[in-house]
Amino acid sequence: MTEVSLQQVVKNYGQLEVVHSIDLEIKDSEFVVLVGPSGCGKSTTLRMIAGLEEISGGTIKIGDRIVNDLPPRDRNISMVFQNYALYPHMTVRDNLGFGLKIAKLPESEIGRRVDEAAEILGLGLYMDRLPAALSGGQRQRVAMGRAIVRKPDVFLFDEPLSNLDAKLRGQMRTEIKKLHKRVNNTIVYVTHDQVEAMTLADRIVIMRDGHIEQVGTPLDVFDNPANIFVASFIGSPPMNQLDGKVVGDEKSGLQIALADNIQIPVPTRAQKSVTKGQAIIVGIRPDDLTPVGHGMMDAGETVSFDLTVSISEPLGTETILFSSIGAKEVQGKMLNPRPIEGDERFTFNLSLDRVHLFDAESGMNVLGDQNG
Repeated sequence: MTEVSLQQVVKNYGQLEVVHSIDLEIKDSEFVVLVGPSGCGKSTTLRMIAGLEEISGGTIKIGDRIVNDLPPRDRNISMVFQNYALYPHMTVRDNLGFGLKIAKLPESEIGRRVDEAAEILGLGLYMDRLPAALSGGQRQRVAMGRAIVRKPDVFLFDEPLSNLDAKLRGQMRTEIKKLHKRVNNTIVYVTHDQVEAMTLADRIVIMRDGHIEQVGTPLDVFDNPANIFVASFIGSPPMNQLDGKVVGDEKSGLQIALADNIQIPVPTRAQKSVTKGQAIIVGIRPDDLTPVGHGMMDAGETVSFDLTVSISEPLGTETILFSSIGAKEVQGKMLNPRPIEGDERFTFNLSLDRVHLFDAESGMNVLGDQNG
């Protein structure tokens, strides 16, 4: 059983604290992705787990061992970097086996492990090639193979796909998912790409400014974002954010007044969580704002209003529609699309069951703490 535990972990560079007393429990065989914008502390956290950065405070455990003072070689981890870190003068076979030779394993064991990794990653045809003769995706598979042969307790991935083009990134995501199913080790993976995080992770850890904002499954953080930062970071296209104010009374029902004289009812589930006069940020995902006749037939609370579409982006099976509510641009989606004239007016349906409400002052979800 190889769990990874971070307890009150801090990282300082001189007087500057870049990771602020974070707690995180990663289960045995779990695939956990650390995601967030540049400078949020995700790579620093990974490097502290690996032992490449000293911690300034707190405790890191791998399995049942506290590893605070252990060098990387004694932590039984393998790390895959974004720049592959292959030896250019060595063949694929020699790259795969080099670390095992340094560890003085028998040649027969080295050969067995190298062949096993090559079979897992489909590298059999390339074993006698030098890295310069490989594509970016093939080089990354070699880097992954070099990690596999060590048979570590934990795999650490630091933005391994960032140097690949979009098509190769998609292919390599599939390769990494297959790898996890095959080896079933604990994986801690860092990326700034929320699509990568959503497609790979058992659980996502969303970081900002050295803090953990939310931990949860991909669907948890998508459907129940803890705050406006998480809501805007997770999801593509990004969530629309509209400034509103709670109006009305118990008799007429609470409403949220938006710009352009648009009012929407406070969803039933949130009626007891807001107060009249409260400033609210209304979060609407484009999937939940659809023209009448061009959306999902979804039961539940809905509200309709008219918007003028200024720009459309056809994507084949759907079209992204750009409109405005007051000074804010909003995006909706048209399913089963048709050609759209410039500045065409549509009646849009909004699914109230899918609307997110955030307190304007704190940025927090009005339905309470969503951390998992």
